[in-house]
Amino acid sequence: MKKSIYPILLWLFTICASFAQAPIGDQLTKSLDSLVAPQFEGNQPGISILIAKKGQVVYKKAFGSANIELNTPMLPDNVFRIGSITKQFTAVAVLQLVEQGKISLQDSVQKFIKDLPAKGYTITIENLLTHTSGIVDFTAKDDPDPFIERRDFTPEFLFNYIKNDPLHFKPGSKYEYSNSNYLLLGYIIQLVSGENYHQYMAEHVLKPAGLEHTLYAEEHTAVPGRVQGYTHFSGAFDNCDYQTLSLGFACGDLLSNTGDLLKWNQAVIAGKLISEASLKKAFSPYKLTNGTYSSYGYGWFIDTTYGSPCIHHEGQTSGFISLEKYFPKEDIYVAIMTNVKTSDDKTDFSDNRFRLFDEIGQLAMGKELMKEVKLDDQMLKNYTGTYELDSLPAKKPGKDRLFIRLEGGKLYATLSNGTGKNMYLSPQSATLFLLPDVKRIKTTIEFIITDGHVTGLYWTQEQKIKINKVQ
Repeated sequence: MKKSIYPILLWLFTICASFAQAPIGDQLTKSLDSLVAPQFEGNQPGISILIAKKGQVVYKKAFGSANIELNTPMLPDNVFRIGSITKQFTAVAVLQLVEQGKISLQDSVQKFIKDLPAKGYTITIENLLTHTSGIVDFTAKDDPDPFIERRDFTPEFLFNYIKNDPLHFKPGSKYEYSNSNYLLLGYIIQLVSGENYHQYMAEHVLKPAGLEHTLYAEEHTAVPGRVQGYTHFSGAFDNCDYQTLSLGFACGDLLSNTGDLLKWNQAVIAGKLISEASLKKAFSPYKLTNGTYSSYGYGWFIDTTYGSPCIHHEGQTSGFISLEKYFPKEDIYVAIMTNVKTSDDKTDFSDNRFRLFDEIGQLAMGKELMKEVKLDDQMLKNYTGTYELDSLPAKKPGKDRLFIRLEGGKLYATLSNGTGKNMYLSPQSATLFLLPDVKRIKTTIEFIITDGHVTGLYWTQEQKIKINKVQ
């Protein structure tokens, strides 16, 4: 139901991007069409894209197929499962109840769910909203039933499934994404409002936002425009495994389309659902007990992307990936939905798809894309090995190491200090590589060749640092 969004904090450099500016207007349409269309030729699962600037839609198109068995073209208004983007809707509902005085952010969860074991700590509503509760993720638990995701669940069953598991950490001390947090929030909305969660959401959240294609629906419900989900394995597309929507209760069970996600973003910002004070809290990173900040607020990730503040979320569920990004400084909104998802693919299909999503965002922000060049395996093999530099100020004494390996004809880098793992190196020339997984700041590696041998590299973000090869 989720995929991490690669939060990479690389040492202590100031966040800033240095992409060249690309033309806007008609050129944006041409650039996006030429980027996306070639990747969805023929009858294959598709993609729906919407980009808005200052509230006006500047790009809205779809490519590929909504149903490959019927060879049905994807349409811009088709409806998808949006997975964990659901969480921001649940968060807004909770904040509404807070504003009504029915809930406090500092209330204990046990105040509402009496049979949740305290486990020695107070777990607050705010801990649930910010993924700082320490509660185990029910979707990550091993279960002996291989078909458990096909069963229909009640909120009570899912609650009982995790209620006796020990906490991973003291509430408020760490951030750890857990779908269980929003499962419990949905359950609390029911208990406090006296209404069924889905009924409450439809009446008090979806309807006031003016959403016409966003809904909670069971598998047997006929939903106009709903697309089929697929998976991709070793070069072939298959229907995705059946996964009951009830598994995503309050944390990942919404259906929507790109147009409604834009309406939703505008409604939230315009104050149609919650107050400005509540929105400010939702859009602010949570402060942990050690004084540091996570990159999550109430239902949204908050960080810097392409050098600008970004409020965003991603959703992944069986057969579907959705993401939305809002750049408040530029007032640019991007929504992307696709009806194929795989975690078991042995090719580079998934990597290419996520790279495409990132490139769409770059173009929307007026950034010029860098183009890959093809290098043979022998040249890439020369760059593998261990590189070492002295630790930077404010870090523990010792050496930081950068490990570079070759896999499937591609280079990947991992930092020993834990701030970057399996980062893809995109070749821009024979020696220069871009690290596209580092979203917050343009990062490159340039290998140093002396007398025909690789002796080190230059790591560049804002500064250019030389790192020696040690083995």
